[in-house]
Amino acid sequence: MSEVCVFILRDERAKKLPLPSYATPASAGVDLRSVEERLLQKGERALIHTGVRIALPPGYEAQVRPRSGLALKHGIILPNSPGTIDADYRGEIGVILMNLGDEPYEVKYGDRIAQMVVAPVCQVKFEETDELDETIRGEGGFGSSGNT
Repeated sequence: MSEVCVFILRDERAKKLPLPSYATPASAGVDLRSVEERLLQKGERALIHTGVRIALPPGYEAQVRPRSGLALKHGIILPNSPGTIDADYRGEIGVILMNLGDEPYEVKYGDRIAQMVVAPVCQVKFEETDELDETIRGEGGFGSSGNT
């Protein structure tokens, strides 16, 4: 597995929390934690602050993804999942949480609210054409390849 250096800056709210880290040696993402307390009512969405900023190297992005346990047990999702953090963004990382559960959900200081995966990306150059090559699939989409 390769390593990439990502610089991180924590504000005062995040200084008491651990740095994002991998739960196991084979984990794909690190946990992001809340630096605030917030009660999310049923159906409510809110921007939850993490108190951290990062500097990704060029050619990388960070994807903010939901935590499966929060989704299953409490109905807490990220409506813009995955959220993308570009390599040139230097602002605080915020996580948009939405409560689709049956009860209000309390976000507490230090709670793990999302996962962040750092991944390589490439930029493309679009070249306009009058036609595209033929494939077996063609224009079929939205379940056209079958259910199994």
